[in-house]
Amino acid sequence: MSIKISSAPCCWGVDDPRNPHLPPWQKVLDEAAIAGYKGVELGPYGYLPLDIETVSAALEQRGLSIVAGTIFDNLVDPANLDSLLRQTHEICALLSSLPKLAQEKGQHYPAPYLVLIDHVHAERSLAAGHPEAAPRLSAEKWAQTMAHIRAIAELARDEYGIRAVVHPHAGGYIEFEDEIRQLLRDVPYAIAGLCLDTGHLYYSKMDPVAWIREHKDRIDYLHFKDIEPGIYSAVMGQPIDFFAACAKGVMCPIGQGVVDYDAIYQLLRDIDYQGYITIEQERDPRNAAGSLEDVTASLAYLQGKGF
Repeated sequence: MSIKISSAPCCWGVDDPRNPHLPPWQKVLDEAAIAGYKGVELGPYGYLPLDIETVSAALEQRGLSIVAGTIFDNLVDPANLDSLLRQTHEICALLSSLPKLAQEKGQHYPAPYLVLIDHVHAERSLAAGHPEAAPRLSAEKWAQTMAHIRAIAELARDEYGIRAVVHPHAGGYIEFEDEIRQLLRDVPYAIAGLCLDTGHLYYSKMDPVAWIREHKDRIDYLHFKDIEPGIYSAVMGQPIDFFAACAKGVMCPIGQGVVDYDAIYQLLRDIDYQGYITIEQERDPRNAAGSLEDVTASLAYLQGKGF
């Protein structure tokens, strides 16, 4: 089993590039390298610069590689499609210009990936983690969303050779079991793969071990998170915005929460998972002073398990 562990800017609270409290992107790269990571994600569009010379120099200086770019945006609204396609062009142009990453034997598609996430919607965010209470898309809007995903993924594949993977996310319109299953019916694997996230699965009432096992043939990339049980129980008992729950610390360092990483490690050995896993720990960027300690602890925990 050849697995490479990477990090992502959301561990420093970077989810909205317009947030005035974000740390400088150079600090995120510095601390990822200090913690021992060799790979990072770009984070949301607009955070790291998309200039190849600037990014290449920064990565080389720190011994880092980019394993994925992300479109974390409204995938539902047809008025947003032009912006989504522009982001695809710009992100994939950068990803395809960076040094090629080796494809591991048995790895479905090589990194870097384009991770597609429907952004948190206000009307869904208060019901994040509650499949019985969350509003759902109409059949027409769902079909539009799937068409947008297919258009983005085909553009990334056909013009840039970049593999798109869809990431179910709490507070977005692709979150719950029925929605993920419908996604898999509507978006063929030839067009886009799956990026399952252990923390988002647990948050939204799914068993990460069972879901990884069931969908192993559709998974190209994984995200690892952990959930602090006391805070999770508290936020599930009240209407609370997903990012407000993150600010309270519902996401914790790997190994300090409820996700069973012993079972996940054994499962990944059993299914012969190869390639990249990215650690994430969403938080308020005003609490980013603790990020280096947390990302260091998460990596050390996984390495201690044999990852």
